[in-house]
Amino acid sequence: MSATVNLLHTGYVGGHVGSTISLIRDGDRLIVTDPGMVRDRGLILDPLRALGVEPGDVTDVVFSHHHPDHTLNAALFLNARFHDHWAIYEGDRWEDRDAEGFQVGPSVRLIRTPGHTPEDITTLAETEDGLVAFTHLWWDANSAADPFATDLTALHAGRERVLEIAGLIVPGHGPAFKPSADTPR
Repeated sequence: MSATVNLLHTGYVGGHVGSTISLIRDGDRLIVTDPGMVRDRGLILDPLRALGVEPGDVTDVVFSHHHPDHTLNAALFLNARFHDHWAIYEGDRWEDRDAEGFQVGPSVRLIRTPGHTPEDITTLAETEDGLVAFTHLWWDANSAADPFATDLTALHAGRERVLEIAGLIVPGHGPAFKPSADTPR
């Protein structure tokens, strides 16, 4: 079994900020990554509905980290369980667990990739075309630095870890890209 991936919103930074938001279908799991800031909620909901998914159908939401530009619209997904670096939240339940190696679905798992914040995680989805990494280790394909990183050594180590396994990277604030020798380490 393998997952399928759809980009719902391509993020950006500058005078305004928006997160890159994706939908991952994995078996019976419908997973949204980083439902953060956007100019209008229709920029999340319209592409989702065009894919035949209602907000209430979403089973899981993954936060790469807890900054508002990646979490602000989580409440759109009323029936989802929410994943971060140390727990799963569902309704009024808080279940402690380490994100490292946690299986969200048959083909989707989480790994710890601190650097931007100490709590950053990356979502890995096995697809027919290879492994896709949803991560804030890069803002976009050209982001050599992270001016807000809490630990640059950890950030660069996380980048190396992801580059060893990913065939496609979905960064925090830009379009998906295929890593190459020119990808900032």
